[in-house]
Amino acid sequence: MELPRYGAERLSGIRCVATQLKPEPPSEAALTSMALQRLDALAVINITGTGFTKRGGGATGYVKEAYLAHLTPQEARVLIPSGVPLGTKGNVVSPPNWNISPPMSLDVLTNQDFMDLVEGIEEEFRREYVAQDVDSDHERVIIVGVMSDSAAQKQFKDTLEELARLVDTAGGDVLQTLWQKRSRVHPQTVVGEGKVQEIALTAQTLGANLIVFDRDLSPAQVRNLESQIGVRVVDRTEVILDIFAQRAQSRAGKLQVELAQLEYILPRLTGRGQAMSRQGGGIGTRGPGETKLETERRGIQRRISRLQQEVNQLQAHRERLRQRRQHQEVPSVAFVGYTNAGKSTLLNSLTNAQVYTADQLFATLDPTTRRLVVPNGYDNQFQEILVTDTVGFIHELPEALIDAFRATLEEVTEADALLHLVDLSHPAWLSHIRAVRDILAQMPVTPGPALVIFNKIDEVDSSTLALAQEEFPMAVFISASKRLGLETLRQRIGQLVNYATSSH
Repeated sequence: MELPRYGAERLSGIRCVATQLKPEPPSEAALTSMALQRLDALAVINITGTGFTKRGGGATGYVKEAYLAHLTPQEARVLIPSGVPLGTKGNVVSPPNWNISPPMSLDVLTNQDFMDLVEGIEEEFRREYVAQDVDSDHERVIIVGVMSDSAAQKQFKDTLEELARLVDTAGGDVLQTLWQKRSRVHPQTVVGEGKVQEIALTAQTLGANLIVFDRDLSPAQVRNLESQIGVRVVDRTEVILDIFAQRAQSRAGKLQVELAQLEYILPRLTGRGQAMSRQGGGIGTRGPGETKLETERRGIQRRISRLQQEVNQLQAHRERLRQRRQHQEVPSVAFVGYTNAGKSTLLNSLTNAQVYTADQLFATLDPTTRRLVVPNGYDNQFQEILVTDTVGFIHELPEALIDAFRATLEEVTEADALLHLVDLSHPAWLSHIRAVRDILAQMPVTPGPALVIFNKIDEVDSSTLALAQEEFPMAVFISASKRLGLETLRQRIGQLVNYATSSH
C-alpha cells in the first residue's frame, strides 16, 4: 500500500474495511471519520448469525450484505462504480460530501474497480480545487457562533449577520455559518467536541481556509481549535483590526491601527505556535506581522512604546488645532453612529465633501472636518460651524481600538454637540442606538447634547417609520443619499448649536 498522500485535490490512498453486526448502512460517525481522513473508500460489511461453537472454538456467522461509501466533491456529479448504482435516488441517504451504495453482495463488492473509482473522484476534486484557486486572494470562511442561554434568538442572529458583513468587508467569502447553544463556553475549544468535528468536516467539504468565531478567543483556545480543525482560526476582534488595517489612510490612522494590532497580538504570541511568521496576507494577518516569539515580544514592546509616543504627539497637535478653533469661537458638531449608518454620505451631502463612501462596515476611519453654514435658529441669520465625521461604532468595540483611536473619539468629547445618525432601514436599529449610547457613556469627558437623525427613510415601511417617530418624537428623518429632509436638518442643527453654546 502506498503512503498517505493528503491534499486539497487528492484522497489519502487508504481504503478501509469495517464489519458490524447491525444490518444498517454506515453510521454518521464512520462517514465523518472517512471524510476527515479523506479515505479512498469505506466498505462496511454486515455480519449476521454470529454465535459461538459448543467447544468455544470461536465465532461463526455469514455475510448478509455490504455497503460501499466514498467522498464526492461539493456539487460534483455522482460517480458510479461498475455494477453498483451508487447514489441511486430513493435508495441512498446521501449528504453533499459522500455517497453510500445500496446493499450489495460480497461478490459485487470485491469486483469493484477501485482504481477507476479513486481516479474519477480525484479528477472531480481537482476540478473543484482549480475553480476555488482562481479566486485565492479571498479567504473562504466558515463563521461559528455560540449562543448562550440568556441570549435572545433575534439578537444572536443579528450578531452573526453582522459578523458576516465584517468578513465580507475584510475581503472574505462566507461559505457557511454554524452555531451551537451552550449554557457555558467550553474552556478549551469554545464549542463541544462534536461541534469541533462538524466544523472540521464542513471546512474540508467546502474547501474553507479560515474559521471566524463570534467572540474573543484565548491563545489556548486558538491553539486547540487549529490543531483539531486543521484550518486557521481567528476571532471577531481580529477581523475588525484587519478591516482597520486595510482602511486607514492617514499617517495618524495607520499609527493607531498598528498600535491596536500590536497591543492585541502581544498577550497572544504564545497561542501562535513555534513558527510565528504570519505575513502571508489574509484576514487577521495584515499589519505588523510576527516573527519568532523570543525576539518578537521585546521588539513589539519597543514598537508599542514608540507608537504610543507618536500617537501622543498627534493627540497634542489635534488639541492645539481644537484650541485654535475654539479661540476663533467656531462651534463644532460631530457625527456619531453605528458603522454604515451613512455619516460620510451625509457629510458629503451637507458640505460637498469628497469623503469615500460605500455600503460597507467601517468604509472610512480617519476623521474629516468641514465647514457648514446653518441658520442660527433665532433671527433668520446664518452661522458657520465645523462638522466632523468620526469612525463608526459597533457592538462590543474592542478595547484596544477605543484606546488607539482616542484621537478620533476626542473629536466627539470636544464637540459642542453630537449628531447621532441611525440607519432606520437596519432591522436592529434600536440595538444600534443602545450600542452607540453605551460607548458614549464610557467616554472620559461627557459629550454635549445630541440630536438623533434617522437616515435611509426611503428604504423603510410606514410601520417602522411610525415606531421611530413614536419612540423619538424630537428626531429628524432624512435620506442622505436622496437628499431628503436636509433643509429641516440644517435648521435643527442650528438650534442645537445655539442651545449647546449658550448653555456652556
